[in-house]
This record gives sequence, C-alpha cells and structure tokens, in this order.
Amino acid sequence: MIQSHSQFGDDEFKPDLTPMLDIIFIVMVFLLLTANVSVQTLNVDIPKTEESSALTRPDKPVISVGILYSDVDTNQGNRWAVDGTEFQDWGGFTAALLKARSETPDKPIVIAADKKADVESMLNLLAFMQKHHISATNIVMEEH
Repeated sequence: MIQSHSQFGDDEFKPDLTPMLDIIFIVMVFLLLTANVSVQTLNVDIPKTEESSALTRPDKPVISVGILYSDVDTNQGNRWAVDGTEFQDWGGFTAALLKARSETPDKPIVIAADKKADVESMLNLLAFMQKHHISATNIVMEEH
C-alpha cells in the first residue's frame, strides 16, 4: 500500500465557505427586498360637502350600527350592535342588520365606532354593506 506523507496538515485543504455564505445572504436580501407584496385595499368614496354641513344630526329615524371595543385581555372577539342590541358574533350581527334593513329600507344607516375599536372591524362592515348594496350610510364623527 502506498501512503503519501504531505507536509501540509488536513486543515489546510478544507474549503473556506465564508465567501459563498456571504454571496447567498446578499442574494437572499436582494430577493426579499425586491419581491412583490400584494396589498389588499378597499376603495371608499368620500363625498364632497361643505364643512358646515358635514356634521349634522339626522332629521329622521335611523338604523344605528355600533362597532364596540372589546378588551384584548379578555379574549373577546369584536362586539357589534344594531339599534342598541349587542351581538358577540359576526353572523348574528349581520343577520340582524339585514333584517332591520329589509323591515325599514327607507331608513339610513348610521355607523358609530368606539375610538378604541380596531379599523379592521370598520372595513369588514363597509365591505359587507357594499356586498349587500347598502349605500345609504353615515358615519358618526366627533367634532374637534
């Protein structure tokens, strides 16, 4: 058997992977930064009105819809209300809203949201109303 005795140790012939890892990380960062991220949006048409007439009280009966704040610590989901009746689940709330709308289709809907309620709840409600072609809507705002 032939054995070769080299003057170099085994450690000297191992490839250095550091440059290859650097290039892989640079390529990964480049791909992450240039990747297309899809953003979901909901178009909201804001009516143009005079500033003095923007905040007025309704002069006829309305269907009031409330988006209530739910404490995150208690693990409650969103809370909703239709004409003062509170609902814990989205299905019961939407059924009550559609029922109120079918019983009195001439009444406008007024949405009031708690300051601490999440924006997603408002967007879900607006998307639901758009899906069911409910367009007569006002949003309660606080004067500054």
